[in-house]
Amino acid sequence: MDFKYVLPTTVECGLGIARKIGEILKARQVKRVFIVTDTGVRQAGCLDPIEQSLKDQGVKYDIFDETEPNPSEGSIKKGLDALKGTDADHVLAVGGGSSIDTAKAIAIMAQNKGNILDYEGVGKLPKPGLPLVVIPTTAGTGSEVTASTIITNSETQFKTAIISPYLFPQLALLDAEITRRLPADITASTGMDALTHAIESYVSKGATPISRAFALQAMELIGKHLPKAYFVGDDIDSREQMLVASMMAGAAFAQSRLGNVHAISHTLGGIFNIPHGVANAVLLPYVMRFNLPACPEKMKDIACALGEDVAGLSVTAAAERAIEVVVLLNESLGIPKTIKELGVTLDQLGKMVEDSMRSGNVLINPRLTKANDIKKIIENAYTGITN
Repeated sequence: MDFKYVLPTTVECGLGIARKIGEILKARQVKRVFIVTDTGVRQAGCLDPIEQSLKDQGVKYDIFDETEPNPSEGSIKKGLDALKGTDADHVLAVGGGSSIDTAKAIAIMAQNKGNILDYEGVGKLPKPGLPLVVIPTTAGTGSEVTASTIITNSETQFKTAIISPYLFPQLALLDAEITRRLPADITASTGMDALTHAIESYVSKGATPISRAFALQAMELIGKHLPKAYFVGDDIDSREQMLVASMMAGAAFAQSRLGNVHAISHTLGGIFNIPHGVANAVLLPYVMRFNLPACPEKMKDIACALGEDVAGLSVTAAAERAIEVVVLLNESLGIPKTIKELGVTLDQLGKMVEDSMRSGNVLINPRLTKANDIKKIIENAYTGITN
């Protein structure tokens, strides 16, 4: 029962709270903020009320909208160069996981030397960066409450994890109004990303009673509200509940870390540039199948959290229901069944296995995992074999 729980990020949730960002930053005595976002968010008009609020409160700002999916060290350098041309004292991320990870890397490298990739691993950053405020525009990554950023090494195609307490944002604002018009496919992939975080966190060897409580509640919220957010779209309650679930899953894995799904999905993202949430969603049932013998009781808990009636079933049968409900949820959300459908090829299987095994997530996966196990999971996810 020895554990430590730390969450230094202040979280505020409320409809329209993003429109108050000027007041919030002014109260924090912010003079100039560097906004990190992407062109899609900007073109969708998500920044308009934020910019207006900043103008109304006299808070100066600059915008960097060149965030790329699966951000590389090159895009971080470009953003850092843009930041150095300002006198910004805070960084504001407005976007999904890629924008938030980019903002974290820019903020931290504003006060540290070298290349962001120099700090791969845990606790290697020597100094804190600029203060970071985050407004997520998707309900998936939970990055607004985590101490990590994932940056792709463009030369090796390896997605590098940098983990440090200095990467926790100071403030996260959850505003469902921003996610109301999120396209259905993005709602699906980001929602399944959040579910993957919750499930992997719950069964992780690094889990604590606190992180498991967050993870279970996140699963329950996702099971209830992701379908409605997907099929109805503008249901504001479901959107808000998904934002909270995503944050809670992030707060869980910020402490427990994750598992084999993320070890492999980061590899697929690095090599094939596949969106992270979709890769997680496709891989999740295959890794759950692999993990089942190591944690059947926890898999039963997952089935219950997702609304399955397991009364009268054996522990193993109830655990099987957890996998079944995830498969059915993927199908209902239009998620592909195999990584082959995502454009993955097996001609780089050796590299995929090697890069996946390099991930620290393998070490805290609930079932002992060797290179041949990763190979088998990837092959099964490619062919669609679930046994």
